[in-house]
Amino acid sequence: MMFRKSKLFMDTVVDIQVVVGTGIAAGNADEKRNCPASEQLLNQINRAFDAFRQVEQACSRFSPESELMKACSQIGKPVPISPFLFEPLKLAVHMAELTSGVFDPTVGKRMEQHGFNRHYLTRQYMDSPVLESATYRDIVLDETRQTMLLRKPAVIDLGAVAKGFAIDLAAHELQQFDGFIVNAGGDLYAGGRDEQGEPWKIDIQHPAIRNEIIYTLALSNEAICTSGSYERKSATTEGVHHLIHPVTGHSPKEWVSSSVIAPYAMMADIFSSAVMLLGKEEGQQLMQQANVQGILITPDLQLVREGVH
Repeated sequence: MMFRKSKLFMDTVVDIQVVVGTGIAAGNADEKRNCPASEQLLNQINRAFDAFRQVEQACSRFSPESELMKACSQIGKPVPISPFLFEPLKLAVHMAELTSGVFDPTVGKRMEQHGFNRHYLTRQYMDSPVLESATYRDIVLDETRQTMLLRKPAVIDLGAVAKGFAIDLAAHELQQFDGFIVNAGGDLYAGGRDEQGEPWKIDIQHPAIRNEIIYTLALSNEAICTSGSYERKSATTEGVHHLIHPVTGHSPKEWVSSSVIAPYAMMADIFSSAVMLLGKEEGQQLMQQANVQGILITPDLQLVREGVH
């Protein structure tokens, strides 16, 4: 039987499903508060949702009150930051190093200029008064002291890693259950097995036809995250979507969709974005070097199975 609940975080619907025994009432979690076992499960699910709240409060560039934006306002000195910010930022900087800056978390100002600067809840616009000269090399992290130092003013964007990090934290809260899915707008971690004791069947959206499925695969104790040019297009600049090359200022066009499978959602999340930015040859090389699998889709809708049989 399935226990399920959804909430809105990070501009997406987060859906959590948990496989439960017959002793626990199944259905919508909000309707099952009178069952002690259901109450305990609901508490676990709420802790999983709380992970999204904490990561969003730490990593959002759309709120001047977020931990990220407050830290970015202090230039030239080390600022202590929480693990909810330090961990995704560390991975983002590492990916920038791996890709020689093709993936760069300081791309936030360019994203603002292309219209990706409006908070999904408050509808307020962010227009940061910074220059574009900063790069990932201007971010200095001290792992021992858990600090961040910015050498130059920058708008850091963690959209390619924060959601995956939140999914992983939420999945950690649900590890005691035999089967569960934490799904944040199609980026997800599939834990254990489904109600039939089989690996979870996960669909990949068709990039050209809404509500159609282009590929289905089976996952157990793995994450899959997708980046695509068909979602989150710029309202101000034609041909630009939410993935922007930090040097050219353009969006990549060699893939229309990149779905990466990895042991953790944060890893799948950032690799799916990096592969899109790098393009065909370099993107596939990166996946092979990291030993991650994926389904990549070309503009003419050809599927490239990287390590997937």
